[in-house]
Amino acid sequence: MAEVYRGLWVVAYRELLRFTQDRPRMVSSFAFPLMFLLIFGAGFSNIIGTLTPGVEFMMFMYPGIIAMSVLTNSLFAGVSIVWDREFGFLKEVLVAPISRTGVVLGKALGGSMVALGQTIVLLALAPFMGLTVTPLLLLKLIPTVAIVSLCLSSLGILVASRMRSQQGFQVVIQALIFPLIFLAGVFFPISSTPDWLQVISKINPLTYGVDAIRQVFLGDALAAATAASGREGIALGVTLFDHTMSAGEDLLVMALLGIVLMSAAIWAFSRQE
Repeated sequence: MAEVYRGLWVVAYRELLRFTQDRPRMVSSFAFPLMFLLIFGAGFSNIIGTLTPGVEFMMFMYPGIIAMSVLTNSLFAGVSIVWDREFGFLKEVLVAPISRTGVVLGKALGGSMVALGQTIVLLALAPFMGLTVTPLLLLKLIPTVAIVSLCLSSLGILVASRMRSQQGFQVVIQALIFPLIFLAGVFFPISSTPDWLQVISKINPLTYGVDAIRQVFLGDALAAATAASGREGIALGVTLFDHTMSAGEDLLVMALLGIVLMSAAIWAFSRQE
């Protein structure tokens, strides 16, 4: 057990240190969500206006942008595995007196810490978009983002464990990112899409992460909008078998999926030689 904890904290610290020292990666990771905020948020907010009573387009989209930034940072948590393999450092990690389970958990934790840091930066920009951020919101949002990020980091590590080059990893991750983003209800309510697209969206794990973050972020406004949706607006939540998912239920789905993905990532990484 001591080897697991040692590997966890050492690897997590290394991942965080690597991110802070990689300025191009830092700039690009912040520029990506900001670009979508400016293009989709500022560009379409005046055209679309209010989606449903009490919820304007910017209010709806901002939590989705947070979830999108969590996705990109979390999936790229696995890139260091590929980098270490290419440059031979992975062999040193594998023969070091630390648990391979600790290495995987450390990679996931490091990716989660990076995602949390970027979330805080995005929340600091929220007042400039006309949105209010309170200390209570932060207390609720941080554990929500952590659960979502750990789940998605496990997916990135699982993919990386089978990759032999950074180019191949980048291609696979890019192929995953955009379908996950556009099918998760980041930019539009999935209830307003055709039935076949709703089915695909509900299979997408990020959908539940987006919905959980949105419910925490919007709180009472989203609850009121959901109640009014049957009369005069669009349903903004995720509905399964005529049941509207709560934030807790969304996080339960993400946590269960995260356990499965983390177990698979640990198994795949343990087979590395």
